[in-house]
Amino acid sequence: MDNDRRGFTLIELLLVIIILGILAALIMGNISNSLKKGRDARRKADLNQIRSALEIYYEDKGAYPSTISFDQPLTDADTGKIYIKRVHDDPLSVSSYTYYYCVSTDYQSYQLYAFLENSQDPQIITPAPLANCVDFNCGTGIDCNYGTSTPNTTP
Repeated sequence: MDNDRRGFTLIELLLVIIILGILAALIMGNISNSLKKGRDARRKADLNQIRSALEIYYEDKGAYPSTISFDQPLTDADTGKIYIKRVHDDPLSVSSYTYYYCVSTDYQSYQLYAFLENSQDPQIITPAPLANCVDFNCGTGIDCNYGTSTPNTTP
């Protein structure tokens, strides 16, 4: 009788499958974190762009706009001047995340907030919203944790 069989045993196949599963889980975890960090970088860039447009608006008008519409341009209704072609909204706005804009009652300061997904980000803050910011959140039940503001107030 010939005992020279070729092939893998069931245990060898299971070990290979388990090892591949562990490697796939590690890779997927890293990809998930990378995606979160990428979206957070976009959020920070978006807020900086919006802040720049708001500062130019303030230079022209002497006040900040009372509201801004996300996914719309920021324009001067009187002159038609475009300050930013599109005020970007959160990259995950379709899944209930959003940016939050609040202006003071005298239109001389504002705060602009977002929610960062990466809880290890060193720029995460505990916001201090302006007194008139009543609906303060960055989505349904999501507290904002990153922001920018005019120099005369803190985010």
